[in-house]
Amino acid sequence: MHLHDAFILFAAALFAGIANSISGGGSFLSFPALLLTGVPPIQANATNTAALWPGTVASTGAYRREVAAHLRLVPLLTIVGIAGGLVGAKILLRTPQSTFMRLIHWLLLIGNLLFIFSVPIARWVRERTLHRPRVSAATRAATVFLLFVITVYIGYFGAGVGILVVAVFALMGLENMHAISGLRTYLVSVSNLVAIATFIAAGAVLWPQALVMVSGAALGGYGGAHFARKLDARRIRQFIVVVGFATSAYFFIRAR
Repeated sequence: MHLHDAFILFAAALFAGIANSISGGGSFLSFPALLLTGVPPIQANATNTAALWPGTVASTGAYRREVAAHLRLVPLLTIVGIAGGLVGAKILLRTPQSTFMRLIHWLLLIGNLLFIFSVPIARWVRERTLHRPRVSAATRAATVFLLFVITVYIGYFGAGVGILVVAVFALMGLENMHAISGLRTYLVSVSNLVAIATFIAAGAVLWPQALVMVSGAALGGYGGAHFARKLDARRIRQFIVVVGFATSAYFFIRAR
């Protein structure tokens, strides 16, 4: 890894950490940076997952009180997260580099669209919880299956997935948005941990790049949390959306 590549990755992870602590979407900055520094797509995805995972775990700890009120769901989420994360990671590792490269622009585009619509979806969730509808057993079974599908996506790529988890938890009848956020970060953390372990076993994580990005993401996450009240989250989101679309467009053009 060249020094200028290390600088690019540190800067991208720094801003990714800031973004994740305020509005999410940090992967739209860090993952393309790995690709642009010459890291093959499969290794870039694995390394990005490993680099940003500590920040996700820290977010889970911040919601420990809310999660404690729903401990009955933790065993189910753990099983689903492990199974889905493992399946998604295995699928990624079996995907040829050239095939994944052709999928990247679509994955970035879909993830960016999910990120854009996260605000209206979150608003729908809040409005829905006011009505407190009863949830049938069939609905609960369907939502568990949806969570499994989502965790497979987390293990495979995962960008923009958070809002899908929020919507599914709302369908399960959860009402407290802080509890939903805590359970979401827990599920994502479990799925990514299993995926990371799978990537490490396969030798897909590039540790020099990962360590540089972990330090940048940690610094950015701390700084973002510290200055969150002074920073305009809406502007941060707009910047991430622009970068996401620009990156997606770049890879669309490159795939032609």
